[in-house]
Amino acid sequence: MKAHGRVHKYGNNVDTDVIIPARHLNTQDHKELASHCMEDIDKDFVNNVKQGDIMVAGDNFGCGSSREHAPIAIKAAGIDCVIANTFARIFYRNSINIGLPIMECPEASEKIEAGDEVEVDFDSGVIRNLTKGEEYQAHPFPESIQKIIKAGGLLNSIAEESK
Repeated sequence: MKAHGRVHKYGNNVDTDVIIPARHLNTQDHKELASHCMEDIDKDFVNNVKQGDIMVAGDNFGCGSSREHAPIAIKAAGIDCVIANTFARIFYRNSINIGLPIMECPEASEKIEAGDEVEVDFDSGVIRNLTKGEEYQAHPFPESIQKIIKAGGLLNSIAEESK
């Protein structure tokens, strides 16, 4: 399983209120949530993001409230993977639950820049910065998490197992 796209980069402590502002939490519609993703930190994000793009950030990405709306908005906006130095634990789990691949990799977080073209191999944990010709090593997902992500989330994974 791989992701390949252009990078949108953010700093440290990007909280869930920035990812999807609370004023937009009155809907469960994924497309509506995506239309407001990152608007308080990057007004042009929704106009610039393309399906398959990758988000890169610093420390503690997804801190704040425990809403699943945040990873849903990111995934629905077209982001195929989020790479950060570290993630808030509840955001990490919510992302896996909804099938959004996320990877912790300090070197990639530091060296990848906005606009770089990046490829991520989830099976090996290798992140390739095609723009700079560099490779970074993240921990690959365990097989159990790979199954959840491939299924598109925890509920889909459970449904597949019960067939």
